[in-house]
Amino acid sequence: MTELLYQTDAYLKAFLATVTSVNAETRAVVLDRSAFYPGGGGQPCDFGSLEAAGVIYPVEKVKKQGDDVLHFLGGSDSLPPVNSASRGTLDWVRRYQLMRTHTALHILCGTVFRDYGAKVTGGDMDPLKGRMDFEFENMRAELVNAIETATNLEVQQGRDLRVKILPRDEAFQIPDLIRTKINLLPPDIKQIRTVEIVGLDLQADGGTHVMNTSEVGKIKVVDYKSKGAINKRIYIEIE
Repeated sequence: MTELLYQTDAYLKAFLATVTSVNAETRAVVLDRSAFYPGGGGQPCDFGSLEAAGVIYPVEKVKKQGDDVLHFLGGSDSLPPVNSASRGTLDWVRRYQLMRTHTALHILCGTVFRDYGAKVTGGDMDPLKGRMDFEFENMRAELVNAIETATNLEVQQGRDLRVKILPRDEAFQIPDLIRTKINLLPPDIKQIRTVEIVGLDLQADGGTHVMNTSEVGKIKVVDYKSKGAINKRIYIEIE
């Protein structure tokens, strides 16, 4: 089992860990603790490096598998042995851009839900750009401009973000905890992580975010499209 350090400290840039298993065929190692985000919820996995047994390996992919986080190592050196000490270092520039982007999408989601009651039907992101799909029957330039203005006002408010990990029963007492059209949380998940933008948004989420909306920067809606009768897509970029 890998302790997920990113769940409680998204600003952790480096960490110490012990190698608990090694797969020579896939060049994947499992650590007892990790700050690398393994991807999910539209947020890509982290990249970086892992230093172990005197070798620095590039971390080219990270993936969750059950209770473990797999770190796929590049290079041609032999892999570190089980029980060896290691130091992981994130590609912080990329991670922080993803934190800003993910938070921007939460601001967009919270603003649209508050002002129009529209739920999310999908989303995806890359560093400093992303898209989100909403249940809208109609979308026009005036509406998109109003949404862009409203989201940037929330950025300027400087709202704090709070993260909690709650028992499932307690978490699901929160109104509108799930903002997606479909509940993507399997019944076997007993602990629910929530992310709150104080005064704007509170929902279940497993990704990484900044501490205050002012860190996001200006949000620009760069395009919008109809993806169905009641499914409209908004594309954003972060300046």
